[in-house]
Amino acid sequence: MQQLLRILHFTSWPIICGVLVALVYIQYQQLSEFSRQTADISKTQEPRSNTASFADAISKAAPSVVSINATSVNVESVERAAEDRVNLYLGERASLGSGVIVSEQGFILTNLHVVDTLFDAFDTEVTVSDGRRTPATVIAWDKANDLAVLHINMDDLAPIAIGDDKQLEVGDIVFAIGYPRNIGQSVSQGIVSALTHNPNSSISIIQTDAAINPGNSGGALIDTNGKLVGLNSSIFSESGNFEGIGFATPASTAVSAMEELVKQAIAANSGYLGVLTGEALNERSSQLFFGVNHIRGMLVENVDTGGAAERAGIQPGDVITRVEETPVIDGQNIMMEIRNKKPGDTITVQVYRNGQTFNLPVTLGFGEALIIET
Repeated sequence: MQQLLRILHFTSWPIICGVLVALVYIQYQQLSEFSRQTADISKTQEPRSNTASFADAISKAAPSVVSINATSVNVESVERAAEDRVNLYLGERASLGSGVIVSEQGFILTNLHVVDTLFDAFDTEVTVSDGRRTPATVIAWDKANDLAVLHINMDDLAPIAIGDDKQLEVGDIVFAIGYPRNIGQSVSQGIVSALTHNPNSSISIIQTDAAINPGNSGGALIDTNGKLVGLNSSIFSESGNFEGIGFATPASTAVSAMEELVKQAIAANSGYLGVLTGEALNERSSQLFFGVNHIRGMLVENVDTGGAAERAGIQPGDVITRVEETPVIDGQNIMMEIRNKKPGDTITVQVYRNGQTFNLPVTLGFGEALIIET
């Protein structure tokens, strides 16, 4: 018996240690399997974001919204100089606003009150989102809807995608993009607060609580897909500052009016080249300017900044020798050839420069456009 106890005494510790090692190994295997399953679950689950972002929608629309700087000329004071005569004193002030590019051809929608001025003396400059600046021509307006259509001569424009304002409902999220108070482009978020309908059930006015401040007029009201649903126009305020009640013209109304206005403006206006020329060259002036006596045409003295001629590569000092198939004899036959064309038409202008002749395709623009009122 004592011998048996001695045997058990010497063999029990190895057995107990073996059992403990086995238990530890089993637990280790279970923990490893649990860790693997947890990792697999984590991989299959999509990361969750606690904050909704509309950055994609904004990035789609923002390049289409431009800053508009206009010089407003208006009567500042009136003085009676005699019983039958008064003197009007005019003053100039800067008018800041926004606009929306709606066509690759350079047509921009904005509010009429952004560019409106006395005697139709428009002096307007547009700055696109990438910082490029160019003069703009006001080609038509619609007083009833407070709309104006501008045209710029510029490449690489980003026209905005047009949304369906008929699908808007009160409570939909919208964003106002513009250039408030000349601080640069900015975005404000809100909802559609109310919708006013015409008798035919179309929307006449969009009300929103997205912040619209001075300088935002004419900017874009977009939906969560980055599409234009309205043109920001005005606010209701007793203080003059935004108080949560802003209004926008529905995109369908604005774009439809613009398309009709553009058609009328093109029909009513001739194409515009945008050059200032001197007298037609003769044998003597050709010899004087170029050292040879055979150059005939019109010497270009100045080229409009951002105009059709500048975009085509025509430079001061060039000689326009031919327009389409018509040789240039004097300024009159140049004008007649161009006046028979329309804005948007492309013509070939031949120029002489540094002993070489170039044929340049020129897409005509708008000059001192005939304003169409509706």
